[in-house]
Amino acid sequence: MSETAVPDTSPITRAFVLAAGLGKRMRPITATVPKPLVEVAGRALLDHALDRAAEGGITKAVVNVHYLADLIEGHVGKRRTAPEIVISDERDALLETGGGVKKALPLLGTEPFVVFNADSFWLEGPESNLGRLIAAWDPEAMDILLLVAPTATSLGYEGGGDFVMDSSGALERRGEREIAPFIYAGVAILKPGLFAGTPEGAFSLNLLFDRAIAARRLHGLRLDGQWLHVGTPEAITAAEARVKSTAPVA
Repeated sequence: MSETAVPDTSPITRAFVLAAGLGKRMRPITATVPKPLVEVAGRALLDHALDRAAEGGITKAVVNVHYLADLIEGHVGKRRTAPEIVISDERDALLETGGGVKKALPLLGTEPFVVFNADSFWLEGPESNLGRLIAAWDPEAMDILLLVAPTATSLGYEGGGDFVMDSSGALERRGEREIAPFIYAGVAILKPGLFAGTPEGAFSLNLLFDRAIAARRLHGLRLDGQWLHVGTPEAITAAEARVKSTAPVA
């Protein structure tokens, strides 16, 4: 290596998958099946997320459990493909998104990591979107990097969007009574140090998002492909139809 060469930084290889939620909007299906195990296109949502993680280079994933925890533990225990899975047990108390990640920090290490919603589901473009997200990560300029999807073309989403993004990729919340062009696609890169000074117990990751916005250090990367919002039983049918319509002909 020459004196002026810059060594490669280590890739992000760890992820946290949020799988502890109650899935109330997916009832009656989730009365007996936790939402992460609801199948879309013949595969559990959790497996879709873990497969995406593996494709993006993640070698270890921490999965939190609370509602119908035994079913999720049993399911991931049968996986024989990457990534390696470790369970973060929240049976005693549901800690929401931020509290769940904070509890699992000892399992995630001291380097930046990826956070997945267990129901993060999209159709890929030419490249792995997680791989693109990791390649775009710049810890000097960012505290958090979100994968965001266009509001107008996301299947099954009827809200007003989440964020406005400027030319540098910095994100701001949408204003009241406004429509924002981007929605959070359920995948983010975060620094462990962001959890210093956060509440004990349950809290939302939105607390960290808002702190990063105030510091101009919340950034976004536009998803290349199509995001599918699988939030209700009806949305499963729509998502499966879209997957089928885009599948290559044998």
